[in-house]
Amino acid sequence: MDTDADVHGTVAEGFEPVRDAFVRNFTALGERGAAVAVYRDGRKVVDLWGGTKDVDGTEPWRRGTAQVVRSATKGVAAAVPLLLHRRGELDLDAPVGEYWPEFKAHGKERVLVRHVLNHRAGLPVLDRPLTPEEALDPLRGPAAVAAQAPVWEPGTDHGYHALTYGWLLDELVRRVTGGRGAGQWIADEIARPLGLDLWVGLPEAEEEAGRAGRVGRLDEPEPSGNGPRLRPKRAVTEAYGNPDSLTRRAFAAITPFPDQNDPVYRAAALPAANGIATADGLARFYAALIGEVDGVTRSVRLFDPATTELARAEESAGPDRILVVGTRFGLGYMLHGSASPFLSPGSFGHPGRGGSLGFADPEAGIALGYVTNGFRKTVTADPRAQALVRAVRASLGQDASQDRSGSDVDRV
Repeated sequence: MDTDADVHGTVAEGFEPVRDAFVRNFTALGERGAAVAVYRDGRKVVDLWGGTKDVDGTEPWRRGTAQVVRSATKGVAAAVPLLLHRRGELDLDAPVGEYWPEFKAHGKERVLVRHVLNHRAGLPVLDRPLTPEEALDPLRGPAAVAAQAPVWEPGTDHGYHALTYGWLLDELVRRVTGGRGAGQWIADEIARPLGLDLWVGLPEAEEEAGRAGRVGRLDEPEPSGNGPRLRPKRAVTEAYGNPDSLTRRAFAAITPFPDQNDPVYRAAALPAANGIATADGLARFYAALIGEVDGVTRSVRLFDPATTELARAEESAGPDRILVVGTRFGLGYMLHGSASPFLSPGSFGHPGRGGSLGFADPEAGIALGYVTNGFRKTVTADPRAQALVRAVRASLGQDASQDRSGSDVDRV
C-alpha cells in the first residue's frame, strides 16, 4: 500500500478503517513520522508506517524504525515484577523494605510491593530533583526515593508516579534478582525469546545502526471544526501551571529533563520513561500477555490467564493526585477509562506522554502498538492514538459508545 500521505504497509481484510485513520493522522493531525501495529489472536493484522524517521528530518521512516515511547515503557516494565511474582520470587503483598532494607526510612515500612505498581506508594516527587547525570546513574535514583518521605500515607490514595516509578521498580527488581535490573531482565526474558525490537537501555550496536529516530515536540494542529475541541479542565491547567503543585514536582523529578535524543540517555535504563520500541515490538509484547505469539524458537505466552487478570484488576480509581483527572490502574497498567480510553472496559496497557500507546484487550484478542516521533501536549489520551483505537473498534464492529475520549481531558 502507498498513499499520498507517504504511508506504507499492510492491513488484513476488515481492518481498512485503521489504515484510513492512520493516513488522516498525517493529513489532518500533523503527524510527522509514526507506525502502528495490531495483532488479533496472536496474528498481525495491521502493520503500517509513514512519514520521516526524525521529527525534524527528511529521511523516510522504514520498517523497523524505533522511537522513544516515554511512559509506554511502564507497561513493559510492569511485566517484570508480575512474572517474578508468578515464579514465586516476589510477594506483591510484602513490604518493599523486606527486599530493600534501606527503603524503610521515613515511615515507608508500610509501602507494599503492590503500592509501587498501583501508584499508591505516596512517592511521586523528590524534595530535591535529580540532575540528568544523577538520574541516569542506576544507584542515585533508587537512593533518592529510598531517602524520600511519602507525601501521603502509603496505600490510602493514588497519584501517578511519573518518574519515580522507574527507580522504585528497577531497584526492587535488582534486589529480588540479585543485581539484574529491569532493562536487562526485559532483554533476557521478554524481548529475546519473542524477537522484539524493544529495549529499555538501547544497546550500542542498535544505536550505531541508527535504529532510533529523533523525537521532538510538535505544534498543535489548527482546529478543523470536524470534531470535538478538547479543552483542559481548569484544575488541570492550574496544576501544571503551579511550580509548587505535586503535578509539576512529579514531572520535574529530573531537572532539567535530559535530551531524549542523546545516545547516553537512550543507553540508560529508566523503566518509567525511556523505552525504545517499534510499533510491532510494542504490539507483539502485548499480544504475548494475552495469548501465544510465535517466538524465536517456540510459541511464547508471557502471562498465564491468572497473571493477566492480576494485571487488569482495578487497584486504584478516581481523582489522581498528580494527573488531577480520574484515572484507573491495575498492577502497573492503566485501565480503560475516561482519561485513557482503550478498546473496551477489559483493556489494559499504558500510554506515553505526548503520543505513544500500547495495550491489550483479552476479550477481543487485540493488542496494539503505536509509536511516533512527534510529541504533543497530551499526557494520557493523544488524539492520534485515539483515532487508531476508534478505528480498531470500528473494524471489530464494536459499539462506538464505549469510547469516552475527551470527557476527562488531560491536555496541558
